[in-house]
Amino acid sequence: MELKDIKAVYFVGAGGIGMSAIARYFIKRGLVVAGYDKTPSTLTRQLEKEGMLIHYEENVNEIPHTCRKPENCLVIYTPAIPADHKELIYFRENGFEIQKRAQVLGTLTRQHKGLCVAGTHGKTTTSTMCAHIMHQSHLDCNAFLGGISKNYGTNYILSDSDYVVIEADEFDRSFHWLSPYMTVITSTDPDHLDIYGTKEAYLESFRHYTELIQPQGALIIHRGLEMKENLPAGVRRYDYALTEGDFHAENIRIENGEITFDFISPIESVKNIELGQPVPINIENGIAAMAMAQLAGCTAEELRIGMMTYSGVERRFDFKIKTDKLVFLSDYAHHPKEILQSVRSIRELYKNRKITAIFQPHLYTRTRDFYHDFADALSLLDEVILTEIYPAREQPIEGVTSALIYDNLRPGIEKHMVNKDDVLSYIKQHNFDVLIVLGAGDLDNQVPEMARILKEKR
Repeated sequence: MELKDIKAVYFVGAGGIGMSAIARYFIKRGLVVAGYDKTPSTLTRQLEKEGMLIHYEENVNEIPHTCRKPENCLVIYTPAIPADHKELIYFRENGFEIQKRAQVLGTLTRQHKGLCVAGTHGKTTTSTMCAHIMHQSHLDCNAFLGGISKNYGTNYILSDSDYVVIEADEFDRSFHWLSPYMTVITSTDPDHLDIYGTKEAYLESFRHYTELIQPQGALIIHRGLEMKENLPAGVRRYDYALTEGDFHAENIRIENGEITFDFISPIESVKNIELGQPVPINIENGIAAMAMAQLAGCTAEELRIGMMTYSGVERRFDFKIKTDKLVFLSDYAHHPKEILQSVRSIRELYKNRKITAIFQPHLYTRTRDFYHDFADALSLLDEVILTEIYPAREQPIEGVTSALIYDNLRPGIEKHMVNKDDVLSYIKQHNFDVLIVLGAGDLDNQVPEMARILKEKR
C-alpha cells in the first residue's frame, strides 16, 4: 500500500513515544487516525485533543468503522504488543496491511533524505539536537524523535523539507527497515540481550545497519566502537569523539554552569559553541548532531545558534529545581553506560556536593545481565535509593530483584531499598543536596509531585 492510498490509520499500541510521533504525522495529513492503548496517559490525552480516536479496552467492537476497510486502512503496531492481542488478530485475519512503526519510518527514509541517529544511548538527545539545528536553519526538516523536545513540546516536526530526522531504534532490529541518507552511531554497548542473545549478534546488527546507508550518504561513527561497519560504495565515513576524530571539541570551558567549546570539523570549524543545555555529556552529543547537520548543509552560524537555543528533551537531564541549596532532576538513563555517563556529568557540574540517586531498574533481563555494571556505575554516587524492578513487557525471573544491584554496591556507600509507592514519603522525611531520578520506568510519573514536596521543604 502506497502512503498516498491511505485514508485511515489504526495504531495498536498508540501511546508509546515513538508511535505517537507517527500518529501526529498522519493527523497533520488530515487522515482518520485511531487506535488502542492499554492505559490513558498525558500523551494519549494530548493525542485525543489533536484529533486521534483512542480507546483503552482490548475490544474489536471499539475499532471505528472507517478503520475496518482493508483497502485503505494501514495498521501500525508496536513490537511490545503480544501476538495474541484480539485487535491485531482481527486485522491479520481480515487482510489488512500491518506494519511495524519502523517499517513506516523506513518508507519515509526512502521518500526523504533520512538523517538517522542510532546507538545504545545518546540517540534521543543527539537526534533532537540535530532536528532543532536543522529546523531553525535554511534547510528545515521533518523529525520523528524518541522524546519530547522542550523547544517544541512534541516529539514530531512537520515541514515541506526534503530532510527527515529519525531516531533509529535497535530494539527488535527495528532500524533494519531504514534507508538512511546519513547516520550517526553514538555507541554499541550491548543491550536488549533478551532479543539478541549475545554481544556478537548485537554488534552484527549494527554492522548490517551500516549496509543500508544510501550511496553518496555518510556514516558518522563514535571513535573506538567495537563494531565493524560494512559501507556501500560511495558512502563517506567520518568519526568523532570528545577531543579526537574528524569531528571533535577543543578549548572546552566549563564554568559558572555554562559550557563553551570550539567545534573542530574537516568542513569548517566553528569557535565558541555554547550549549543551551549545559551538561558535559552534551558536548559529544552536540559534536555528532552538528556534524550531521553540517554535512547536510547547515552554515556555521546556524550551528552556533541551533546549539545555543537547544533546550533539551524531557526526561534527559531534565532539571526541575536548580538553586544553590537544592538541585533536582530526572534522567532516562537505564543502561549501565548511560548511568555512568549521567553520574560523571553531574559529578563534573557539582564537584563538592552530595549526590543522591533514586534508581528504578528497567527489565528483569537487563538487571540479570548487567547488575554488576549497574552497581559499579551507581557506586560513583554518594547515596543510592533503589526501588523494585519495572517489568515493562517482561514476566518476573526467579532470583532477579533490585537486591542484585544493592548487594554489589561498593562498601561504605549510603544505600536504601524503598518500594516505589513509598518514595514520596521517603522524600518528605529526608533532606537532599543534589537529587536525581534515574530509569526508564514509571517512577518518572511521580517527579512533578517530588518537585512540589522538595520546593515546600526549602
